[in-house]
Amino acid sequence: MPPTTIRSVEIAPLDIALLEPFGISGGVQAAANNVLLTVELSGGTVGLGEAAPLPPFNGETQADAVGALHSAREWLVGRDAADWRELGREFRSRANPASGSALCALETALLDALTREQGQSMCQFFGGAGTQLETDMTITTGTPEQAAAAARQILQRGIRMIKVKVGGRAGPEHDLARIVAIAEVAPTSPLILDGNAGLSRTDARVLVAGLKRRGITPELLEQWLPKNDLEGMRALHEESGWTVAADEAVSSAADAAGVVAARAAQVINIKLMKGGIAAAESIVQVAREGGLGLMIGGNVESILAMSTSAAFAAGSGGFRYADLDTPLFLASNPFCGGFDQVGGKISLEQITAGHGVRCRVNA
Repeated sequence: MPPTTIRSVEIAPLDIALLEPFGISGGVQAAANNVLLTVELSGGTVGLGEAAPLPPFNGETQADAVGALHSAREWLVGRDAADWRELGREFRSRANPASGSALCALETALLDALTREQGQSMCQFFGGAGTQLETDMTITTGTPEQAAAAARQILQRGIRMIKVKVGGRAGPEHDLARIVAIAEVAPTSPLILDGNAGLSRTDARVLVAGLKRRGITPELLEQWLPKNDLEGMRALHEESGWTVAADEAVSSAADAAGVVAARAAQVINIKLMKGGIAAAESIVQVAREGGLGLMIGGNVESILAMSTSAAFAAGSGGFRYADLDTPLFLASNPFCGGFDQVGGKISLEQITAGHGVRCRVNA
């Protein structure tokens, strides 16, 4: 029996309170209701994975992720973690198609165990292109006064780039007032405006016109329009002259190919939680072949999942944007290790095996 044979699989809810509700155009999240997956190999090496489902994205809930992983536990035991890609494909064929975060947890735990067994960091496993990234920090939905206060706090942290949630019921004039308030506090900060597919074409045009009147040029317009409106995304770029990023529109390599063919975006936001690590690798390949830029992001995740995403992006190389800030929104951290962060600068240089994260009780 090889030392990478899977001996046991354990699944547990991972509930972490937020410092304050995390609002996006589709609703408000009060806590990170995630799942912790622990895989132990026959040689004694343990790997950890995290599922962070986001119901507004594809309907997947914590209960769904737990159920999908429980259903896989029986057939995973006795299999070889070195076959992680094949195990991921088998999981996908057996599970609900919306179980993207559960698949991500499985692949993460298997790769964490495998690379630890081999004495290799995930950065090295994904290509070893680098160990450094710069993340933004998000200002969630709220009032202009709240947005200005959040911008001040972000600058005080030493973070340069600011991401602003826009869209939803409040309308484009409300978003404009919030963005103006942020720009007054942080006039030199690049602004990523993230709609989470919550704006109509009409609202998008109104917001673009308002920003132009105010002399505000965003760094990036991230998924303002519904995910299937590729024609509208292309028009948004052509009419505004600004860079458009696809997020909710891309969960697979086929989706990415559709965005490339439609010239709907210039950047793709890669999130491992959408469909797992192997799928993310395929999306990166399509994006590069199509000449699109890369962004690494995530759902509301702990340092465990965020460190995995950081290792994926830094190790693969070529990611211009990083949105890996959600550990800063959590009221507690049940883990130790993972990436180091000073201001907006993330470093994985000190991680020598796996993603570098362990449970505090087992540290």
